[in-house]
Amino acid sequence: MKKLSILIPAYNEEKTIIPILEELENLALNFPLEKEIIIIDDHSTDRTAELVGIFSSSSPDLNIHYHKQEVNQGKGAALHKGIHLATGDYIVIQDADLEYDPNEYNYLLRPVLEGKADVVYGSRFMGGNPHRILFFWHSIGNKFLTFLSNAFTNLNLTDMETCYKLFRADVLKSLELKEKRFGFEPEVTAKISRIPGIRIYEVGISYYGRTYADGKKINWKDAMRAMYCIFKYNIFR
Repeated sequence: MKKLSILIPAYNEEKTIIPILEELENLALNFPLEKEIIIIDDHSTDRTAELVGIFSSSSPDLNIHYHKQEVNQGKGAALHKGIHLATGDYIVIQDADLEYDPNEYNYLLRPVLEGKADVVYGSRFMGGNPHRILFFWHSIGNKFLTFLSNAFTNLNLTDMETCYKLFRADVLKSLELKEKRFGFEPEVTAKISRIPGIRIYEVGISYYGRTYADGKKINWKDAMRAMYCIFKYNIFR
């Protein structure tokens, strides 16, 4: 049976790590796939590690792998490690918070398993699924970064910055990725766009965004880095 590797980069997510693992444990896939959950702890200083250990012990049938980074390096570095550790045929990225619904993996998987796509992005800006109303300037920033990325990659994505990206594992593992923080999104998009014959799809997903009080970490500095990475990996590659 083929396998889906679920990569969870986590940094100080003691409030949400158990709920997201419970959702993944109860997740019913519409396709015959095994689940592999890989948690990459970016050197958390809270109870994230302890809670993952407790959950793993109470759910021995769930295929969970836990890795803790020796120092805090950023989301991109955590994903690099997760990609290296993944043994599945397909890889999906799942943040440790509750902003995205794992039940929607089925939307992402369908084009790949039907043999139509190699990569699928889950867009927060298309479709009729529920979206929490939050930050105006964040939405403007996301759309601007997507527009800028599209201008260089010649793609017509609506949400380049989305967390939900699903890849055929061989496609993702073939890339030499360098960005250690939030520059992962524009870098991976730029590099997959240049693979000859690559088939990229996009599907609408829901979005349950959280506030900074809830633990949201991305800020304007990350947006500036994303813009720099769009130029770096498209023009100055």
